[in-house]
This record gives sequence, structure tokens and C-alpha cells, in this order.
Amino acid sequence: MGKSQKKKVMRRHNPMRVPDSHLPKGLASASQSSSKSNEILPILQKMESTDSSERKWACVAVSNLIQNDPSTRRLLQGRNVVGALITRLTDSEEEVVVEAVGALRNLCIDGGYDICAEMYNKNILTPLKTFIPKISTTLAQFLEQPKTSPESVRRIVYDFADNVITTIWCLSESSNKALNAINDIRLVPFLMSFLAARDKLPLAPVTAAAQCLYVLTDDNYPAISDVRTDASYISCLLSIARQEQAQSPETKSDPKSVTLAVLAAGTLRNISPIPPPTAASFLDIDKEVVLPLLLPVISSVSLPNTSNAVQELVQRQASEPQMENMSLEHTPKSDHKSAIEIELELLEAKLRTVQLALEILTGTCATLPDPEPDLPANQEDNEEDDDALEIDAGDPVDVDMSMDAEPTTPTTSSPSFLTTLVAPLLALVQPTSLSFPPLAAPSIHPPTTSALSAVHISALECLNNIFLSLATSPNPSVSSDVNSGITVWNGLWSALSLVGTQTGLGQERRQEMWDISVGVLWGIGRLWKGTIVPDREQVDVLIKLCSASSNPRLQVKCIGTLECLAQNPTAVEANQVISDYLLSLLPTPGNRSPVETEPMIQAASALIDIYSDETLPYDVNFRQGNYLKKLAASVESVKASVKAIDRRKEGGKELRRRGDEVRENLGDFVQYRKDLRL
Repeated sequence: MGKSQKKKVMRRHNPMRVPDSHLPKGLASASQSSSKSNEILPILQKMESTDSSERKWACVAVSNLIQNDPSTRRLLQGRNVVGALITRLTDSEEEVVVEAVGALRNLCIDGGYDICAEMYNKNILTPLKTFIPKISTTLAQFLEQPKTSPESVRRIVYDFADNVITTIWCLSESSNKALNAINDIRLVPFLMSFLAARDKLPLAPVTAAAQCLYVLTDDNYPAISDVRTDASYISCLLSIARQEQAQSPETKSDPKSVTLAVLAAGTLRNISPIPPPTAASFLDIDKEVVLPLLLPVISSVSLPNTSNAVQELVQRQASEPQMENMSLEHTPKSDHKSAIEIELELLEAKLRTVQLALEILTGTCATLPDPEPDLPANQEDNEEDDDALEIDAGDPVDVDMSMDAEPTTPTTSSPSFLTTLVAPLLALVQPTSLSFPPLAAPSIHPPTTSALSAVHISALECLNNIFLSLATSPNPSVSSDVNSGITVWNGLWSALSLVGTQTGLGQERRQEMWDISVGVLWGIGRLWKGTIVPDREQVDVLIKLCSASSNPRLQVKCIGTLECLAQNPTAVEANQVISDYLLSLLPTPGNRSPVETEPMIQAASALIDIYSDETLPYDVNFRQGNYLKKLAASVESVKASVKAIDRRKEGGKELRRRGDEVRENLGDFVQYRKDLRL
């Protein structure tokens, strides 16, 4: 196997909520597609007004204008709205500052990394840092004397804290420079103060603090160390993850309470291993905290039902009269939302919680299969192997999970773990009618489309790690359950048939799904090698994808999957089609390989593996197709290509090592087949 199929643990916490990739580059295209371009200049002018009410109105207007509108957001960005809003963070009027932070937060969430990077480069952290001690002081006063301030004042402070914290966690992902600058602020005590007082605060700022903590502890030692060294922090996180604190019915039904628990579990996983003498150091975080919490979460949503509900709400929204146009006399509150908008946000929040759970599970899946922690090493292979991996063989497209049944959480080495996990993951990779935007046009509800596609991608990452792990450390009881392999294989192709092969502006997520899915197919193919019957249409799709791609890593995965399919003993015709294609990828004297060196090496390795047993029925193709002569003719050219690998490039040393190994094997294989004289 090539080195390209790796366990991918890296997480993307802040994908663009309202993408603008369907728009051609530049401001002209945004101006043509925005219906609000005439409103932008007056807003920016009022942001510099001497009248504080006009400045406040302008900040609120930015939030309203960019809502689900990437064209207008790009136009505002082109007019330096980011710089104008950052200037307002030092405004003499507190209300202006509050609304400016809210607008910047919305830009971060909707616009993703590029806008966050712009904010960091324009020095947003300098004013943001000054807000941290002020929020802490005010929060302490509220907690000590809750009745001294009216509810309206407390609400403004809580919203302000939520917006500041959310902006910081978005910024932390824009660059290493931004992350290092945020590390210097030492935010962990500030963030943990919200979690510790969660029973006395609204869920929104507490969840924002938990989200920020989760992101900062993701492979970032300064924050990890700050959490690890305080036992009370770990105890607090464990209590939240286990949902130990009694909750009111209103809080328990709020999706944010589930999100909060998921974030706490993710943070505990980020800081693992937890050092003694903390009680949590004796826990298997994955087995005892992460899996019991997250498996019901990923099984609790029906993507088709969610998609249908969003479409109905959007249709209702379009038919209802819109609120009156903004004016200085009728300034809308920045948090004004209709009942439909609230319902849409609720559905999006549930999808984002599922996505978050999947991101955390991706790391768990990357460690499968672990030895049973309670067994001596010499017993681990003798236990739990009698249970076959059983996946419902029904059509996985319409799987609808509910949280009524609490799933068991067996050890990560047992097949029943995969039963519990693989079925809901297969359901979550099936696209809906809202999973992707139309070609060169926005979705009818961009946040839902962004969330749905993120769920699909994260579920595929989990599947990729599961089957890569199983293929690397085979479990005989799993590999012998051929029906499960066929079910998973067919379920994935069902999803890909709905993904389609459309390319163009706004269709990047479709390509990303194909990229990851082929890795999953390769893992499945390796685990159940020789048992999956190749489908001619699927073979043609993989060949076409490999030929059309310029990504050598994707090509390696396509070739690896084709290699597995070619080794079905009964599929003589498919074997010939695949082998002819793999031979076409090898260089010969006077003809360079049509692919880069890495996929070429994979093709040579695949042909060796396919025809290493001359007794198999499909070996007739090797003899009748004169493959030996073709392989012999390519040996010197393969050798030259391997020698040309630049060891100084990233991954060059490993690729050269593998290339030398395959080159040597190819020469030995050719000689072996010649000696057979078949």
C-alpha cells in the first residue's frame, strides 16, 4: 500500500457558514449578484458619523446585510468593512462597541478563514484583549450580586462575552501567528470561569467558551498544559461531559446543552493522556466518556427529514411579508429574529452538533482497533472474536436513527463497536437535496447546505479511519463477514451516485467527498480483498476519476481500490480492464508515464500483487495479454523514474524508499514469471 492513505486526524472547526465559492473572483461579480450594493456606501459613511446612534445603526446594518448573502459580504469586505468595524471597537459609546463586536463575530462565522485572517492582520486582537478583564470583572459582579443589575443589562453583557469569545476562537485558526498571539493572552482561566458557573449563566456564552477551549486545546500545547495542570478544570469538564449536573427541562431540551457536553468530551480527548493524580487519569476517555456520549448524538438526526424541514421553512419565509426596511427611526435590534429564522437556526445547530461529534470521533476511529484494556496482551486476540460485524443489510440511504435506544459501548477492539458506529455513519454520508448548492448559484439556505456537507465529510473521515485501521490490523471475525463488507461498499456507492460528478464554482464539496470516499473504498477493498465482485460501471468511474485527476494522492487511492477489485477470482473480465489500465500508467523507453511518480509506483506494485499467484483463474489475462513482455519493457524506465525522485522535497525520502522497494520487486517478479515459462 502507498503512503498516501493516512489517518487524517486534523479537524476543521470553522468552515465557511455562507460560502461564496459559487461567485467568480473579484468585486464585479459580487456587485452584479448583490441586490444591496446601493446600500453599502451609506452604511459605511454612517459608521464614521459624529452621531453615535448612526454609528450603532451602521454596525447593526452590516449584520443584517450579510445574513445568508455572500455577494454583499464580499462587497463590504472590498470596501474595508473589517477595518471600519475594528475602529469602532474603541468607540466612545459602549453600545456602538457592542454592535461592532457582534458584526465582526457574524463576519467570522459566515466568512470563514479569509476574513478572520484579515481581522488578525488589521490588529483586532489589541482591542479584543482589553475586553477580557472587563468581562471577567462584570461577570464576577453578576454572580456575587445577581439582582443588582437589570436583566436587560445582564443580557447585553452575556451577548457581548459570547461575541468576543466566538471571534477569538475563529481567529485562533486563521494562522499560527494568530494562535501564538492568543496563547499569550492565557485564556484558559477566563474560559473555564464560564464553564464553572454554567448553572448561573445562559447557555450561549458558556457554550462559546467551551467551543473556544476545545479549539485551543486541539494540538496546541500551551492551552493543553494550562488545562492539565488544574485538577478542578478536568473535574469540571468531566462533569459536563457526563451531564452530571441536574438540568431544568428548558435547559435539557436546548440543543446547546448537548453541544456543551460534546465540547467538554472533545476537550478531554484533546488533553489526553490526563496526568495523575487526577481521578480522570484512570479513565479510558474514549470508552467511558466519548463513545457513550457521542454515539447517541450521531444517531439522533435524520438528514433527509432535516433537509425537507428546511425547504418547507424557506418556502414559508419567502411567502411571508418581510419586516420593514431599516431606517434610523426604526432601528431593528441586532438579535431580532422571526419564528422561522429561529427554527432554521435550531435545525442548523443540531447539524453542527452532529458535525462536532463526528470530528471528535474521527480521532477515536484513528486509534482502532485498540487492545482490550482489561486483558493481558496474550489474551486480547482470543476474546470477543466470536461476534461477527453485523450491519443491517437494508438500504442505508433512508436510515433514521433516534436517541430512544441507548447504544452499548463495547471496547474498540470488538466487532460490535463497528456495528454501533458504521451504520449511523453510512446514514450520515448519504446526500440530501440541500447537501450541495446548484451549479454557479447559492443554496436556498447556505448555512444548512454548509452544515450538511460538513456532516457528510466528517462522517466519511470517520469511515476512512475505521477501515484504514481495520485493514492495517485485520480482525478475522470482521474480514470473514463478507455480507457486511458488501453492505458498506454498496452503501458508499449509493452515496456517491447522489454526489454526482459535477464540477465548477461552488461544487468543491462534491470533489472533497469523492477524494475521501475513494480512501474509504480502498480500506474496504483491502479488508475484504477478493470477495467484492467488481461492477463494470464502478470500475469505469474509478478509472475515469484517476485519469481526470491531477492529484497524485487521489490517483494512488483509485489505483489501490482497483487493485483490490482486480483480485476477485471470478471477475476475469474486470481484471483485464483494470490490468490494461494499470499497465498504461507504467513508463516505457520513449514514453513517460501519464501520471506522477507516486501513482506510477502504486500501479507497478498493484500489478505485482494481482498476478503474484499464477494459479488464479484471472491469470489467463496475464498470459494472453502478453503482460510479462510489457512489464519487462518497463523495468528500466521505472528504475529511472524512481532514481529521479527528489529526496529533498516533503515526503521525498519515504517515496524514494518505497520506489526502490517496488522497483526491486518488479525486477524479481518479472524474473519469477519468466522462470515459470507459462
